[in-house]
Amino acid sequence: MQTITRKEFIEQVGVGAAVLFIAACAGSCKKNSSSSSAPTNVNFTTDVSTGPLAANGGYLIQNGVIVARTSAGAFIAVSATCTHQGGTLSFSSSDTFNCPLHGAQFNTSGVVTRGPASTNLQTYHTSLSGNSLHVYS
Repeated sequence: MQTITRKEFIEQVGVGAAVLFIAACAGSCKKNSSSSSAPTNVNFTTDVSTGPLAANGGYLIQNGVIVARTSAGAFIAVSATCTHQGGTLSFSSSDTFNCPLHGAQFNTSGVVTRGPASTNLQTYHTSLSGNSLHVYS
């Protein structure tokens, strides 16, 4: 059996901790940079005569998409998941999408206006016919 000095033991423990830290960071960074959580093949219709979309500034989340009615009354749709760490977005009366996790902010076109997010949101088309809003890829 080989004995090691206290200094060698501390060095080995330090190297092991560093490896674990780097592995955890690498996994986290990989998740953060991914925007693959945006839904694809989006195709649904929702009634805007009642509920949150009946008034300007309202929003709802359906099928992984946040659908909002701007302060001017336009309907917009983007991925409901923040591209930074996957938080669920909300929509504010100042016409911005906001992430509660770290404060990332996106404009009505899904473009990052405040980090830490660095990737824009996936946007979707909207088409209004009467009280039916069609949201699609």
